[in-house]
Amino acid sequence: MIRLVAQWSAVVLLACWLAAAARAEVVGDLYTGQVPVADRSQQELARAASAALAEVLVKVSGSAEVLDLPEVAASLDNALSQAQQFSYARTGDEHRPLAARFEFDRGWVGDLLTRAGAPIWTANRPAVLLWLVQDTARGREFVNRDSAPELLAQLEADFERRGVPLRLPLYDLADAAALSAEQAWRLNTTALRQASSRYGVGEILAGRMTQLSSGQWLGDWAYLSAHGRIDRSATPESVERFLASGVGLVAEDMARRYAVAAGAAPASGVAMSVANVRSYADYAAIVTWLEGLELIEHANVEQVRGDRLELRLRAQADAARLAAIIELNRHLVPVGGAVDGELSYQWRN
Repeated sequence: MIRLVAQWSAVVLLACWLAAAARAEVVGDLYTGQVPVADRSQQELARAASAALAEVLVKVSGSAEVLDLPEVAASLDNALSQAQQFSYARTGDEHRPLAARFEFDRGWVGDLLTRAGAPIWTANRPAVLLWLVQDTARGREFVNRDSAPELLAQLEADFERRGVPLRLPLYDLADAAALSAEQAWRLNTTALRQASSRYGVGEILAGRMTQLSSGQWLGDWAYLSAHGRIDRSATPESVERFLASGVGLVAEDMARRYAVAAGAAPASGVAMSVANVRSYADYAAIVTWLEGLELIEHANVEQVRGDRLELRLRAQADAARLAAIIELNRHLVPVGGAVDGELSYQWRN
């Protein structure tokens, strides 16, 4: 039996607390795309399959620029033949009531992106907390399920389409005391971080928007992460494009930090050790999670020494690239960096 031989030190506890702010969630349906269709004809089905595959490739790579790569662009013409399965679904939208839903093979998508030289962003992704204020005839107010359900539904669909987990404030008394709509309108970094601290997220997207008399929309986004702040202004013709610009800002920056291109890995594999593994459940959770990552083919257990698990990862990336992905698991707390090509972690339940 794997034994517990040591307790967490104060330093490790602090590291765990800090890591919790940037914890990731597993995004489902990364390899599934759904596209509205006009009818059930073969021609419309082929068109929808191409659009659905493009959606999947953008989600998995993290960037819309992947569609400009020649090998990726060529694959879209044969998307229907590569779909593992498809089905029709009712959307509830009176204007576009029917949609086709396609599922593509994870291995095939990964191989395509690797051949094209594109990065792969694993399904473990940080959640982003959204504060959005709209200037209306009633005054400035937060966009939420009560004030603007259509806008919120559009945002949720856009975040899902880009594969980014979205979190929304509760807008309860605690939120009202921490951040008013007027304060949020100013996009003040300190106020936004303080109001968001109760949610334990490391990624915050704040926005403000108003509609001009011409019908054009005007607004700004501020994206806050542990890596700083990014600001973006937009004057799109439609509110849908303004919302999409904020979602794109988050997805593109996250992918820049976390998406990893397949590269040369040592022939012997990448060594990895995990301390504080106290039970078979811990052991199984670590191995299963690692083998679920797109760039890791196998996580071979070499030996168990007390509470220390030693593995050899057969992967499509070296230790430095893998570290950027593994660090998103809040249960695996890094101990130093990738020293001499070996990864070292503490397991935290």
